[in-house]
Amino acid sequence: MSRLILVRHGETEGNVAKILDTRVPGLPLTERGVAQAKSFGANLAGPPRRLFCSPALRARQTAAHIEAVTGVRSEVVDGVHEVQVGELEGQNSEAAHKQFQRIYRAWHLGDLDERVPGGESGAEVLKRYLPVLERIRDDYLTSGEGGDILLVSHGAAMRLAARAISGVAPPFTTNNHLDNTETIELAPRADGGWDCLRWGRYTPPFGYEVEPTADDPMG
Repeated sequence: MSRLILVRHGETEGNVAKILDTRVPGLPLTERGVAQAKSFGANLAGPPRRLFCSPALRARQTAAHIEAVTGVRSEVVDGVHEVQVGELEGQNSEAAHKQFQRIYRAWHLGDLDERVPGGESGAEVLKRYLPVLERIRDDYLTSGEGGDILLVSHGAAMRLAARAISGVAPPFTTNNHLDNTETIELAPRADGGWDCLRWGRYTPPFGYEVEPTADDPMG
């Protein structure tokens, strides 16, 4: 069975400093982030059939290192960049993080029209992100040809999209941020839906009691 594997990019300077860094192109990978990307590529069971990435620098760099290991050419696709945080861009204060987290949690609970000041609503994020997943599904996951499709993207956007299409629900989706190069693995169903096969370190059923992490929520 072919899967769509959403991969969070490697560690960035912004992740280390807890900066809300969402505008494209954004900050680059750290040395640790480069090592994470190389390790991710080396530990794949086999090369992916296709390798896509967000236009953000950190995603392109992560994909390039996976490409170097696997030999599969990386391709940039629009629409899968990080949630745009508007007036909170570049901030790393506790107040800024709390404000974003409150709005982000509201999206997962169904209030998709709430907006980050000067930035996006949850509905706008899904409007640009989900059609990319459906195009990948139609083009590569319905033909019966084997091999996984990798999409290097961003933590907050990945989690919101997976919440919308897979049925995995909060508080699991809100309390489980993704570490750098962790994945959300999705399998297309015959009825047009998706099953979530992995969310970071967890596999179904996703009813784990998990406390919110103190780590960066996005990237």
